[in-house]
Amino acid sequence: MQLNEILSQFEIKGNYLSCEPYGSGHINRTYLARLEENGKEVKYILQKINSNLFKNVDGLMNNIKLVTEYNRGEIIKRGGDPNRESLTIVNAKDGRSYLKTPDNEYYRVYIFIEGAKGYDVVEKPEHFYESAVAFGKFAQLLDRFDSSKLYTVLPDFHNTVKRFENFKKAIEENRAGRKDKVLKEIEFALSKENLVSKIVDLLNSGKMPTRVTHNDTKLNNVLIDEKTDKAVCVIDLDTMMPGSICYDFGDSIRFGCNPCLEDTPETEKVKFSMPLFEEYTKGYLSVFGNTITKIEKDNLAMGAVLMTYECGIRFLSDYLDGDVYFRTSRENQNLDRTRTQFKLVSDMTSRFDEMLNIVEKY
Repeated sequence: MQLNEILSQFEIKGNYLSCEPYGSGHINRTYLARLEENGKEVKYILQKINSNLFKNVDGLMNNIKLVTEYNRGEIIKRGGDPNRESLTIVNAKDGRSYLKTPDNEYYRVYIFIEGAKGYDVVEKPEHFYESAVAFGKFAQLLDRFDSSKLYTVLPDFHNTVKRFENFKKAIEENRAGRKDKVLKEIEFALSKENLVSKIVDLLNSGKMPTRVTHNDTKLNNVLIDEKTDKAVCVIDLDTMMPGSICYDFGDSIRFGCNPCLEDTPETEKVKFSMPLFEEYTKGYLSVFGNTITKIEKDNLAMGAVLMTYECGIRFLSDYLDGDVYFRTSRENQNLDRTRTQFKLVSDMTSRFDEMLNIVEKY
């Protein structure tokens, strides 16, 4: 089906003008659709959902529907603008939140949020702070939402115990015959085994609350107002699942507190930025009030270490398996990714008390 035909299957009025590729996402295909309604141009986001990755599109879209409807209600209670501060699903004409075509392709439509953009890198510390405010507000808005209602899109995604077991299996099988080239990296990873169960055990025991987690808390998943530089809305809700906010906090730190590219071969330039960690922590905790528990606060810094470590052992496992999961464009790219993550882990653990003090400060 042509894109204009697909759009005509949604509850959209107006005359079709154009539909062009949009954004920098790698998972779903995203388009900016323009229509003319009552003499004005109106924009929508059209996405083709990657059903190879997301096998249960109905479960995925039900998650997004439940969370956005709940959030919109909370935003209205607080006097905000739900059409700007939350994603807004446009239903298909059959009443569903997505369209399934005769070719078994899946599409969804959101209202376009004007005057806001995402950033792929931290251009200003203020943007990193604002992303923290946005993700903190996202979690805080959903404080009373029953996370057990959500379908688990990617089972065991942040189960560090299982990730570690998979890593040991990759060492044992040594499918690509590369084990002897990475003995130093393997030794480092194995030396951190005592960390892997810390948050998993707290969640399983009920000592730490299970909340709605976003699970892709990168800067570019927050829209920033182009005039005010203030956070507007959290986007890309595909990986929402029950989990710990320490995971979301930690993944933001892993991504944002490294001044270098994730796959830089110049590992000596990789350095954990404590000023950016403080900036993010200040923003994240500024919106929580009393809704964050002591055990969550005590483990935010551990979340940063664990998410970085988890990513490192995933890259190293894939290197040992022959680069079969993560896309690579050159030799040793997964190894460079591994070394970057492990350098950050090393920096974090050596300055862990500073991280704890910063969390306590805010």
